[in-house]
Amino acid sequence: MIRSLSTLLFYLLCSSLTQAQLNESKKAVADVTQQAVKITTAEDHSLVSVLGYHDFSSSKPATEMCLPLDKFRAQMQALKELNLKVISLDEFIAWKNGTHRLPERSILITIDDGWKSVYDEAYPILKEFGYPFTLYLYQDFVGSKNLALTEPLIKEMMRNGASIGSHSVSHPYPSTVKKHMAEGNDAYQKFLTKEFGQSKQFLENKFGVDITTYVYPGGFHTPEMFNIANETGYEFLFTVIPGKVSKKSSDLTLARYVILGTHDSIFENATSFPATATTAESLGVKIQSTPHPVSPVAGATVDERLPEISVDLSAVEQLDPESVVMRVSGFGKVPHTYSPESKKFSWKVNRRLRKPTCDITVSWKLLKAEKYEKPMHWTFVINRQAAYLPTTAPSLPGAKTSFEQLERSN
Repeated sequence: MIRSLSTLLFYLLCSSLTQAQLNESKKAVADVTQQAVKITTAEDHSLVSVLGYHDFSSSKPATEMCLPLDKFRAQMQALKELNLKVISLDEFIAWKNGTHRLPERSILITIDDGWKSVYDEAYPILKEFGYPFTLYLYQDFVGSKNLALTEPLIKEMMRNGASIGSHSVSHPYPSTVKKHMAEGNDAYQKFLTKEFGQSKQFLENKFGVDITTYVYPGGFHTPEMFNIANETGYEFLFTVIPGKVSKKSSDLTLARYVILGTHDSIFENATSFPATATTAESLGVKIQSTPHPVSPVAGATVDERLPEISVDLSAVEQLDPESVVMRVSGFGKVPHTYSPESKKFSWKVNRRLRKPTCDITVSWKLLKAEKYEKPMHWTFVINRQAAYLPTTAPSLPGAKTSFEQLERSN
């Protein structure tokens, strides 16, 4: 009876409220709810490095657009060793749309144009590592010649980790785009509609998937392209401007690191990440190769702060051993030792390495030569935290040893 009376009084009270008061009450509840969501939802600090590749070769020398296959394999291995998650295009899109969470550091692999070397050279490596990747195809090149990917090859890769996106109809370079701009607004709009819209329709009809992403040919874009992209159904468009993509990055001008075969530092920058509230700064990997055996190996990470540095020049014919010069960053020219039997030059670091990386340059002349040969350079990384770890337990109970204290004492 008491419960029924209380219920009756409650309904009588509600019925006495005006509609305006009820609306105001609903608004107050909505405001409180929204504020609670903002407070309890953690800000997304995730960063994505988008890697852009073009052509690959296991036999041709490196060019800007053509990456040697051994270097590509080393880069894929480096992603694994750095514990960088390689995400799919679907994961990237879901993250940008707010329906998926990513690790603080991720990699998206993209490959432009549609060269057949992608299938012959890169695809087996990507499949071996289990990495998803996205092919950005332009219509006029698909199946057009022996060097281009064919429809069956593209479909096979799509069954094994590949996504596809549009790279226009004709891959117009900036000069071509500017030529169409000069013809007037109507002509330019018609040109853009074809490049964006027709390529999207072609890929969707050919491969049976929705195409919502686009890579600007040469990275060149104008404001008129943004409207056309929206009208033709694109959501995410990529440039060739290097940088990390965050949740707040503009979907129309997404950053991308174009990996060139002749510039190793680009991959290093792409795999470097700044410190966050929960994660320390991460140094990238510079994929290097040396014409002669060296130690520590180029790009290797060592725990020893007093390593021995060496180079084996036994393959150099007519070497003048007296001419060999070894320079180490932070030390300058160092007094290396030489073994005539092995033609190995070495030097033991005599002062603890303090910087995260160590750069070495070795140069030499041939007998009777007046000029030095091209110097050989390489870099290795010092795992400073591992190097500072004590090898025995502190001798006194309760003794405290920190990384910073050891840094000051050494």
